[in-house]
Amino acid sequence: MPSTFRIPPAPTTGLFGTLLSFYARRTYGKVPDNAYVLLHNRKVLRAVMSFEGRVTRFDRLDRHLRSYAEIASAGVIGCSWCLDFGYFVAHTDGLDLTKVREVPRWRTSEVFTDVERAVMEYAEAMSTTPLTVTDTMVEGLVDRLGAPAVVELTQVIALENMRSRFNSAAGLQSQGFSEVCELPLARPADGLRSTS
Repeated sequence: MPSTFRIPPAPTTGLFGTLLSFYARRTYGKVPDNAYVLLHNRKVLRAVMSFEGRVTRFDRLDRHLRSYAEIASAGVIGCSWCLDFGYFVAHTDGLDLTKVREVPRWRTSEVFTDVERAVMEYAEAMSTTPLTVTDTMVEGLVDRLGAPAVVELTQVIALENMRSRFNSAAGLQSQGFSEVCELPLARPADGLRSTS
């Protein structure tokens, strides 16, 4: 389903737009729809790109756990663009796509460990309105992963909330990134809770 672009896409003209388009096509194969929206405000675009670049250097949380948390969070919020891109990133990072496919059904799937389930439960709890995070939930994660990893996990989930809410509000839909890994996009009916 193509994006509805509640905020009309900005043209990728001029030196900045041309460079952004070149980088995106080389990195992702196409320009992400959210870049077209963010191009309207270069200060915001630069800030987002700078922060996202720094986040990729976080290293205290296992990348599998990070991916599961981001996909679970995007699913709760209902951002098909983020699910689509999340599957693409998981594929590009060489993650186990059998597990990635099961994230929407993590409660009933038998492929996840207790730690992975706790991470996805936390991601969902952070992504509902109001939040449903409990002291017990956080204490269990700190015991299993350590405080530095839980700080990173919390920030990654918060960032995914920002991404998913921005993209959903802007009217962005799945763009076909996940086609490279042949994973069908999850839908709320597949087991994801929706807050809308």
